[in-house]
Amino acid sequence: MKAKVNGRLEGRTAIVTGSTYGIGEAIAKVLAAEGAISIITGRTEDEGERVASEIRSAGGAAEYHHLDVTDEEEVAKVAKAVYQRYGKIDILVNNAGISGPSKPTHEYTREEWEKVFDVNVTGAFLCSKNVIPYMKEGGGGNIVYISSIYGIVGSQDNPAYHATKAANRIMAKTGALIYAKENIRVNSVHPGFIWTPMVEDFLKAQSRELGVALEDLKGELDAKHPIGHIGEPDDIAYGVLYLVSDEAKFVTGSELIIDGGYTSR
Repeated sequence: MKAKVNGRLEGRTAIVTGSTYGIGEAIAKVLAAEGAISIITGRTEDEGERVASEIRSAGGAAEYHHLDVTDEEEVAKVAKAVYQRYGKIDILVNNAGISGPSKPTHEYTREEWEKVFDVNVTGAFLCSKNVIPYMKEGGGGNIVYISSIYGIVGSQDNPAYHATKAANRIMAKTGALIYAKENIRVNSVHPGFIWTPMVEDFLKAQSRELGVALEDLKGELDAKHPIGHIGEPDDIAYGVLYLVSDEAKFVTGSELIIDGGYTSR
């Protein structure tokens, strides 16, 4: 975790879903470094406690709550617990997501398709649904959906994942319009390829399937980005920090693309 810089989020409470590793972990740490109380959530207790402990060791405030975003009862329980303890929920980052199978649409089973939507779309809906009343009670807040470049442009793989990310984009725009008068800003972030366990696992699967070395595949992925390399989790975390800070007070319904130029081609 970074040392505190400007305290841009001092005293604010931030729930970050899927924050036990990868992009979510980076977001939770950056928000905490700027003074937020980071609520780490996910299904892996050991990793969640690790992230919270690292934040506290660096002088920040954090706690872990077990959360399966597809379980509305658990979502409601976590939101209520956070509100009762801190008296407000200022920030929600809908980051939790799964990739699903990388195969053509016609080869998907309905169960495979619905599982991806259950986490990436319904999970984000349940979290927003249960947090928004507390934001309204507190006079406002910020919601960020972590979408993807593939919520904007097409691709030849992972059709369910990409469809969910397009849904996240429109969920943010719709929420921005519905809740603007409640002083709740809602935006989406669209990462390019970021070196996370999800991307690493995807490349490893491709390596096995194609018989191509992992490093060669990573090099090919780097080359797809005009800037010359894929991104790091902190690249996304600092974009989220901007959107939930007062510097972005006039920004809602927006889509922040952080992709090293990928979608500019």
